[in-house]
Amino acid sequence: MALGYLATRLAWLAVRSSFTSSPSLARPNYRGRSVPTVAGLLIPVAVLVVEAIRVVAGSLSLGPDIDPAEPWLLVLVATSGFAVLGAIDDLVGTGDQRGFRGHLAALLRGRPTTGVLKLVGGGCVALAVVGPVAGDSPANLLADAALVALAANLGNLLDRAPGRAIKVSTLTFGILVAVVGLEPALAPVAAVVGAGLGLLLDDLHEHLMLGDAGSNVLGAVLGLGVVLSVGPTARDVVLGALIALNAAGEVVSFSRVIEAVPPLRALDRAGRRP
Repeated sequence: MALGYLATRLAWLAVRSSFTSSPSLARPNYRGRSVPTVAGLLIPVAVLVVEAIRVVAGSLSLGPDIDPAEPWLLVLVATSGFAVLGAIDDLVGTGDQRGFRGHLAALLRGRPTTGVLKLVGGGCVALAVVGPVAGDSPANLLADAALVALAANLGNLLDRAPGRAIKVSTLTFGILVAVVGLEPALAPVAAVVGAGLGLLLDDLHEHLMLGDAGSNVLGAVLGLGVVLSVGPTARDVVLGALIALNAAGEVVSFSRVIEAVPPLRALDRAGRRP
């Protein structure tokens, strides 16, 4: 987690001027202020750096042997895949259609959106990363893939205010660790969450926006962490909760709900510019 934090922090400091000076990356944030987006692309970069350090340490007998089928590589695929799909939506999506209903309605009218590309591509990435751990059951494969994809979409739904997606992902990861303990399978998930924390301060101060490139990654990797660390029954419970939350997000504003609950409002506003 610390390595992920440091890698993203250093990466942002190295490329900050390029992000802030590029008009093509500027987007209005929740209150109309122009802010560079797609900073979430730095999260998979940070995870790649952490994995490279781990591989070098293993080759020098300073760490465990590298297994190509282990969770680290699954998390690398998830972060890279969802970051690319999210960045496409951030940079060339119009934002005219929102939610599953809006994108599917546009598709039925013969006007497919980048959101549809993200939905289909995200489903394919989710299937790819849960395949090695889902066993021979098609039902388990589809359920676990749905869990990852819906977690990615929920991360996007929550990313409507500075720092919110990072705060929620960190809190969720803390709950997951409290439930399952320090599972080795959660180590790469910790690197991703740490990488998100490396962008938290600048996100809160409105110097950057994660964009779908970051919020989708945080959600997807946490969903994958659930698949990697808990049993089938617990995964079914999480899947049911994700279905309910994604359905609620189609008709209810999470921002409005958060503002209406004082403890949630205080946590959401903590560290944010007035």
